[in-house]
This record gives sequence, C-alpha cells and structure tokens, in this order.
Amino acid sequence: MMESTNTLLVMLVLGTVSFLFALAWTPLLSRLLIKYKCWKKEVRTVAPDGSSTKIFAKLHKDKETKTPRMAGILIWGTVLALAIIFFLLAQLTNIGWLDKFDFLSRSQTWIPLFTLVSASILGFFDDLFVIKSWGNTKKGGGMTFRRRLAFVILIGLVGALWFFFKLDWNSIHIPFFGDLFIGWLYIPLFILVVIGTFSTSVVDGLDGLAGGLFAMMYAAYATIALMGHQYDIAIFCAVVAGALMAFLWFNIPPARFYMGETGIMGLTSALAVVAFFTDSILLLPIIGSVLVVEAFSVILQLSSKKFRKKKIFLLAPIHHHFEAKGWPAHQVTMRFWLVGAISAVIGIIIALLDLRF
Repeated sequence: MMESTNTLLVMLVLGTVSFLFALAWTPLLSRLLIKYKCWKKEVRTVAPDGSSTKIFAKLHKDKETKTPRMAGILIWGTVLALAIIFFLLAQLTNIGWLDKFDFLSRSQTWIPLFTLVSASILGFFDDLFVIKSWGNTKKGGGMTFRRRLAFVILIGLVGALWFFFKLDWNSIHIPFFGDLFIGWLYIPLFILVVIGTFSTSVVDGLDGLAGGLFAMMYAAYATIALMGHQYDIAIFCAVVAGALMAFLWFNIPPARFYMGETGIMGLTSALAVVAFFTDSILLLPIIGSVLVVEAFSVILQLSSKKFRKKKIFLLAPIHHHFEAKGWPAHQVTMRFWLVGAISAVIGIIIALLDLRF
C-alpha cells in the first residue's frame, strides 16, 4: 500500500514536471517550425480511394497550409529527455530518493519507450515528405500507405518477439474469466493490435482533438498500471500524459501547431504496447472507443463508396462529418472529449472490478 502511494506521488510529480518541461521548450520548437516553414504547401484534394475531397479542402485549406506540423516532437522529445535525465541522475548521484524517479527499466519501459520513439521518428519522416511536397501531393504528400504500414509491421514484430521470447508472454487476460493461453498466436495478435491501433491515427484532424483524447487514454493506463503494481509503466504513462497536456495548451483552437504523424504514430503504437504490458488488451477498444469509431467510420465510408457507389458520411473520419454538417470544430472536439473521458473511466472501472474477482 505504501509503495503504491509513493508511486502515485512520483507519477503526479513527474507528470507535472513533464508538463512544465514541455511548456518551457515549446517556444523554441515553435520558432523552429515556423522558421523552416513546416506546414503543408497544399491541402489534399484526393481521398485514399481516388475520389475528390472538395468539402475537406474547403474546410481546412487556410488552417492546413498555414499551421506548422511536426509538433509531436514536443511529446516524445519530452518523454525521452526526462527518461534519460532521471536515469543519469539516479546513476551518477547518491541521492536515494532520485532512484524512485528513474522509470527506465528493461522489464517494463524499454519496449514502450522504444516503440514511442521509433514510430515517432517514422512519423517525422512522413511529415517531412508532406512539408517538402514529396510523394502524391493530391493526397497530401508523404510516404505511401504501404511503406508506412511496412514500418509499423516491423515495429510490431520487434515488440512481439521481445514479449514472446524475452519476457515469455503467451497468454492474454480476459476480465472476470482469467488468462487464456494462446501460445505462438501471441506474435501475430501483437502485430495486428499494433496495426489496428496505428489505423486510428485518423483521429488527428481537429484542433485539440487527438491531444485531449490521448491524454485521457494514457492517464487511464497509468491508473491501471498502478493498480497492477507496474510502477515504471504507470510513471511512463503519466509522463506522456503530462507532455500531452502541454501540447494541448498550444493546440486548442486556434492551434499554434499540429502534432502531425511524428506525434500520432508514436502515441498509437506505444499505447498498444502499454495495453499488452498491463495485460489489459481487451480494455483498449473500450478506453479508446472514440479511436475505434473514427477508424470504423473510414472503413465504412470506403466500403460503401466501393460497393454501393454512395457515401454514408459527408466526410470521413466521422469528426469531419459533423464539421461538414455545420458543427463548430470546438464543439465536435469537446463532445468527443466527453465521450473519451467516460470511456476511459469505464475502462478503469472494469479493471477495478476485475481485481475483485
């Protein structure tokens, strides 16, 4: 009980430090993004299926071609910097209490941190392609979907092999029923979940939407990890949430910058890894219900256009549908935040009830 209380204190302190640290270096990052004109040169006019996106172009032309991308660097850069700083402080000093702030551990946080950084670096290059107008500019530029998917599969494979062979994980936990042994199927399941979570990156489309939702989800998993005595993961999630809150400070309407792929790809991939580490993979669709709905709306839209030759939504993902119907962007964002907050609470409630059985 005492250890959990101490970890909760460390979580709150490091979450706050992460927030303040990110706030402190945001002006530098903002100046660099503006100096090097890190924004889209043209808004996309063609959807992934080749159809026209005139409505989207009309709604987002002024914002997307004048607002810097790549601000996701603020999030993963802050997490990586704090992980290294507190690791070095713990190693190079004899101050005992500093050890509690070192959340970099091989058994828990190496893989989540590796996934966050590696997927974010991949996203960085995708953003660079967009900014430089490399690739298909009609579709917004950037890497091809197949190339991004290949890299995500590679990241998922590395994580899956580490979990299966190094950590000897071969089962998943089903709330209220216990563990289900799946053996080698753990590897493809891990990869599929990473891919599925990556597909929810479509949520990044309105000022403040992705930042608020991911802050809630990482806070929920920090709570679940704390309940499961996985203290380093709990602290890691709290640090990510703190950095996200700092990003959100500057991303609420009107956004100073966008996180871009260098933020969203790392956050989605690392979230999947955290869900596996906390053995709560079946809670991920609940905690991230908004992400699931967003991704599903795109699948429905593309399928309907291909087979029925009709659109279900005015625009997909669904947050753009409401925007096209006339909802103010901030109204869409805040209502999605509310749904995200309730979903996160429901996930925590299920995790708490599961502990009692």
